[in-house]
Amino acid sequence: MLTFVGLGLYDKTDISEKGRICIARADTIYLERYTSRLTGSSVEDLEKHYNKPVRLLTREDVEQRPDELLQRASVANVAFLTAGDPMVSTTHIDLRIRAAERGIRTAVIHGASISSAVCGISGLQNYRFGKSCSLPFPQKNWLPETPVDVILENLALRLHTLVYLDIQDERCMTVNEAIDRIENIAAQKSITIPLYVGIARAGSDHPVVVAGSAERVRATDFGPPLHILVVPAELHDMEKKYLEMFAGL
Repeated sequence: MLTFVGLGLYDKTDISEKGRICIARADTIYLERYTSRLTGSSVEDLEKHYNKPVRLLTREDVEQRPDELLQRASVANVAFLTAGDPMVSTTHIDLRIRAAERGIRTAVIHGASISSAVCGISGLQNYRFGKSCSLPFPQKNWLPETPVDVILENLALRLHTLVYLDIQDERCMTVNEAIDRIENIAAQKSITIPLYVGIARAGSDHPVVVAGSAERVRATDFGPPLHILVVPAELHDMEKKYLEMFAGL
């Protein structure tokens, strides 16, 4: 059996009781860290917490070479761990489909995800979010404009945009870097984005949430990862008050 287990937002203590029970019963535990990660706990922390070894998976292991994982799941209990909620990522949806096609039983144990937690931490109402987008690090001369196009489409519909920031092995994109990239593209399109909300370490004891202009948010020291960015549309009165009280708008 293959069970997808969401670990929550920040550290080893965020997992649900149901998730802990699943891990305790698992014969093999895998951890995927390329779509998201627990920045408050290392792999070693998780192994001590579970008292079991944890096998790390790369993107290629999951997307291109899942045979070993699926073979184990066909004869034993396998726990597939991810930060956040496992089914937010289409990669994990694809893996569950592959398992089912092989006749392997699957289950999902959900965890807190930034896609929902961002509403509570920012006060922006969940039904006012439009399509989300991902902002990758540029490669050589490649700087995709699609994220800004998504932002502009949402703004035209008076909808907020959740911007996921790139995570790589050795670096994670910061709010500051993200705003730099968005502002550069927006300037080329002669577009002004009036408001940003930067969030760091959601789920931790001391998250950082700052709302304001590009200049104000970009000048903020958000500290260590993970960071995420929201581009709000026109604010409802309650949203505005919340951001004033809790994000310094």
